[in-house]
Amino acid sequence: MTRRFGVDEAGKGPVLGSMFAAAVVCDPEELPDGIADSKTLAPARREALDERIRAVADVGVAEVGVERIDDPATDMNTLTVAAHADALERVATDGLAGVVDGGDVDAARFGRRVAERVDAGIDLVAEHGADGAHAIVGAASIVAKVARDRHVEGIAEVHAGYDVGSGYPSDPATREFLRAYVAETGGLPDCARESWATCDDVLAAAEQSALGEF
Repeated sequence: MTRRFGVDEAGKGPVLGSMFAAAVVCDPEELPDGIADSKTLAPARREALDERIRAVADVGVAEVGVERIDDPATDMNTLTVAAHADALERVATDGLAGVVDGGDVDAARFGRRVAERVDAGIDLVAEHGADGAHAIVGAASIVAKVARDRHVEGIAEVHAGYDVGSGYPSDPATREFLRAYVAETGGLPDCARESWATCDDVLAAAEQSALGEF
């Protein structure tokens, strides 16, 4: 049995909520059939595969909340590196080899930065599109996406009077949620990434609307 690891993240680009990274460690031959890039799978399929992956693999999940994302002293590439490393630190990987999805335009640089943060002695390679090319990374993609989906469900429960949508800036429901929330309360919800341009746009539009009332 040859155990390997794979790491991927979900939620790097949304304007609402946390980013999650997952590390999966197992013999890739033991993974269930049907694993693919999580973005290509229906939510119910992801949920089913997540359960089956956890039955055969060691799994570590790391969360990066909005407070860290909004910190002006950091950036998303650095936070993605930290999330991948944090997820790896949550499982036993010493002496193992594996692949992480390249979260930077320079995949090799991203891999080096992740490896530098991990105490265990590992053989780590970063590749763009690894979640589609390697089942072990696809499995990590699924676990991270399910964690992110459940997180968004929690946000929706907190704001039950609104349709929060997917949390992505391109989602009209999410943009309408932010607009309506700001109009009603005068500020952004705690789940919003205030440093995102989408939030700036919503606040500016609300201010312009208020000025227009005078």
